[in-house]
Amino acid sequence: MVRRSRSEDEGRVGVVGAGPAGLTAAYELARYGREVEVFEADDTVGGISRTVERDGWRFDIGGHRFFTKVPEVEALWHELLSDEDFLRRPRMSRIFYRGKLFDYPLKPANALRNLGVLEAARCMASYAWVRVKPPADQSTFEGWVAARFGWRLYRMFFKTYTEKVWGVDATAIQADWAAQRIKNLSLLGAVRNALLPGRGEHITSLIEEFQYPKLGPGMMWERARDRVAEMGVPVHLKAPVVRIEHAGGRVQAVVSRQRGIERRTPVEHVISSMPLGHLVGALSPAPPEEVLRAAGDLRHRDFLTVALVVPERFAFPDNWIYLHDPGVRAGRVQNFGSWSPYLVKDGHTCLGLEYFVDEGGELWTASDEALVELAERDLAHLGLVPEGAAGTGYVVRMPKAYPVYDARYQANVAVIRCWLEANLPDVQPVGRNGMHRYNNTDHSMMTALLAARNVLGAAPVHDVWAVNVEDDYHEEVRDDQVRGTGRAAPVLPLPLPVPLSVVGAVQEGAA
Repeated sequence: MVRRSRSEDEGRVGVVGAGPAGLTAAYELARYGREVEVFEADDTVGGISRTVERDGWRFDIGGHRFFTKVPEVEALWHELLSDEDFLRRPRMSRIFYRGKLFDYPLKPANALRNLGVLEAARCMASYAWVRVKPPADQSTFEGWVAARFGWRLYRMFFKTYTEKVWGVDATAIQADWAAQRIKNLSLLGAVRNALLPGRGEHITSLIEEFQYPKLGPGMMWERARDRVAEMGVPVHLKAPVVRIEHAGGRVQAVVSRQRGIERRTPVEHVISSMPLGHLVGALSPAPPEEVLRAAGDLRHRDFLTVALVVPERFAFPDNWIYLHDPGVRAGRVQNFGSWSPYLVKDGHTCLGLEYFVDEGGELWTASDEALVELAERDLAHLGLVPEGAAGTGYVVRMPKAYPVYDARYQANVAVIRCWLEANLPDVQPVGRNGMHRYNNTDHSMMTALLAARNVLGAAPVHDVWAVNVEDDYHEEVRDDQVRGTGRAAPVLPLPLPVPLSVVGAVQEGAA
């Protein structure tokens, strides 16, 4: 795009957050000549898409496959990084169950071989039984999946991992998530498709390979930080936003805390990827009680990775393996060497065990030493790495990794969204936490591009909330449909309603 000159009446834009959404917005605005400042609470850029480096080892937090159906996002990736910076990596994930690895998605021949004839017969009998007597309640994740695979396969391949991720019983998760993640598939359909390809029900396939920055996803956002800095955009790290001042329906300033001192930056627009609840809490003057209550009712699931250095002979080809074993606390294990050889060192690899946790809980507050010992025990229990074979271990904690979809979240987000649109249209939430939506990186970037274009005065006004609402799962590729970038998360059970005493605390949490 051609940069235009900055006019005197174009006010500064405050971008809150230096993850994919925030840096994309800053980049888009800066290349059109707008004055921008970025405020990031952490000491690094990238958000959950960062690359963490410890002693020369690099870790991808959560695992990031660079694949998109959005041409603009694809173009921006390659504008920031050269073709030489990208690797083409095979997509491979499997399920670990009872000491064996099962293809994911499940394939009947592979499952039969691993289960054995007797167990496979039991699974088929279990499936036949649910055809005769289906679960009474199929509105839950458990009932929905059991009705399509039988109780036995459900308990093997669906229950344990799902409960680890979301921290609740599968009977408390709504069926909507399963319907999207496993749509077009049942045990009968899978068998029919395997025996008679092309004649069974349509099975949506997953992508077979993806792009990957050779130094991990953070490479993209470190480059974006450098590019915007070259265009005159300050990126303030360790600068949490404590207040967003507004008056008369217009935003006035962003107040950040830098080196213990509050710094006021006049702005005319704010693009925010900070958690939506924290954005509301930072508004000064505060919005009405109803909006504060909605903000205080939004929840997140947190995440930590324990990376263990192991000899290369213990590597596996998968990007990650799902751990359907109730005997271990970890939910997945990554092989960082399978993402990129540049993340690891010759003769060794790093295995990253992923734990889905709640901030302040038992695992979150455990010492790094205790977590490394737990990860070593988990690997030994699984038989992947013998006890004592792992070397150095590293722990990375990531708060607010996943917005929680409970039965009130949509109403809460709607309350906040409507109030902002009616009272502060110059404040635009973007990204995963900014919108409290289970966005992938490309979704987050697209919301930021649209928000930036709204600031630039592009017509018509773009609805950033229209991104990531399609039915198709992000990595699915169908021969009869190629557009759509949707991704779902489950609807979880509700905690107790937020008491009035908590409403005031929302603003403290924002700081």
